[in-house]
Amino acid sequence: MSNYVIHGGELIDGSGAPRFKCDILIRDKKIAFMGPSLPKEVLDHLPADFQTVDATGLMVAPGFIDIKTHSDFILPLNPTADSKVHQGVTTEIIGHCGFSVAPVLPGKVKLLQDYLSPSAPWLSFKETSFHEYTNTYPQTSVNVGMLVGHNTLRLMVMGMDNREPTEPELRQMCALLEEALDSGALGLSSGLFTSPGSYSQPEEMWSLCEVLARYNAAYFTHLRDESDHVMEALQEAITVAEKFKIHVEVVHFKCSGLDNWGKSKMALNLIMDAQRRGLSINCDVYPYTAGSNPLKNLMPQWVQDGGVSDMIDRLKLPETRQKIKLEIEREGLNNWGRIPSWEHIQISISPNLPEYAGLDFQEIAERWNLEPIDAVCDYLIKDLGATRVFVHSISEEDIDHIITSPPTLIGSDGNCVCKTGITGQGMPHPRFYGTFPRVLSRYVRERKLLTLEQAIHKMTGATAAALKLNHRGLLAVGNFADIVVFDPNDFDDRSTYAAPHQYPSGTQTMVFVNGQCVVDHSSHTQALPGKVLIREASGRVN
Repeated sequence: MSNYVIHGGELIDGSGAPRFKCDILIRDKKIAFMGPSLPKEVLDHLPADFQTVDATGLMVAPGFIDIKTHSDFILPLNPTADSKVHQGVTTEIIGHCGFSVAPVLPGKVKLLQDYLSPSAPWLSFKETSFHEYTNTYPQTSVNVGMLVGHNTLRLMVMGMDNREPTEPELRQMCALLEEALDSGALGLSSGLFTSPGSYSQPEEMWSLCEVLARYNAAYFTHLRDESDHVMEALQEAITVAEKFKIHVEVVHFKCSGLDNWGKSKMALNLIMDAQRRGLSINCDVYPYTAGSNPLKNLMPQWVQDGGVSDMIDRLKLPETRQKIKLEIEREGLNNWGRIPSWEHIQISISPNLPEYAGLDFQEIAERWNLEPIDAVCDYLIKDLGATRVFVHSISEEDIDHIITSPPTLIGSDGNCVCKTGITGQGMPHPRFYGTFPRVLSRYVRERKLLTLEQAIHKMTGATAAALKLNHRGLLAVGNFADIVVFDPNDFDDRSTYAAPHQYPSGTQTMVFVNGQCVVDHSSHTQALPGKVLIREASGRVN
């Protein structure tokens, strides 16, 4: 059923405007009427299959748009997207940080599977074009917008070679990008912090961004450095926005490592200055002081040269370990900067050593009677390079500055997991379950750093504008009925690092996707009404 009347609630429409009392009529996937009360002539002619939702005392808002996720690794296994819809998320943008699961060229399945093993340990891979990937994507509970990853393109064409592409190789990458954009991809993502994306020079990215400009597509970048060289890396992204006049999204923006705490104000000023100059650029953030990454990505980049097999052989050598130790002591962790100790690196998901989930590397080193760097290297070898970790390296004060800044949107950087089944394994980052309610409870209700209207704007209308989504992100007649109904005083994140698999509080939460009820009073209905969102030639996304 997709016919409802939501009655008696306070509506926040996603534009940033003040809330107001409003009833909503949902008919055939869309919002058919909005007003203080439904006219009698409408009420008198409602068919028998209409249901009334009593939203008295509750907030009614657009469904939240998670602009930064890796749910492409999980949605085929968990199409009900449980941890996201319980947060009120109705749309996810997947394929970030240069990591996409398509395209996969003939003979390259194992290469991509090994490369993505820390992020997608349970996903099956197959040869596929981006067109086939888009057209055969499973039905899901959320809408899905897709990006194609630069690291994946480079892996398909050049493997893990640490060099510049030849002209034919660059043309092949551009052709693969064009095929993805012709298939409706929203744009290109980059992960310039880790190999093989880190091997690229700006000129390589400019060639790909020329293609994006021709297609009115966007560029989503994990900066080349989020720690000691964050300002230079941010300027590289701003240069793309200026040079090619395309939208640039700086994803999960942070200033990581002890030496970089406090840089966020200066960095945000760079973004706001770019906006004042007419450039289309935003950043997004998750509201936690720990990030998450494959453990191998924390190592110096040269450690990963040649792929997982070569890395494991390299890590067995005592001279390699000594070189890694000295480099980390001198420069900090790759992309994460200097941390106080190995206690700040904690196992999240470990496919081959699941019993160690939750332990930090100081504890593991003590258990194994090893120096921490030897414990890290041995662990990567035993877990076949597939370990994922938490990195506690971000300042709470910096998060405050970033999350309240006008250019900032909200993105979880998380997957749509579930409390049970294969995706319930390990100890994922609590952002998988709690990003959006955490913003509304911690930063709005408790600390009053944002108004509810401002926070929801960052999650809905502002995000839809950045993504050029048609008829989504705002509550308006004619728009798709992606709607969340919730109690702002009982919508708290409960997921923690120690006990992550917990949905938010709120017994009255309801979520609608394309007019169908997906969450009914905090219970998943198992409905799968989501659709794949396709970018048109104009750049608009339907």
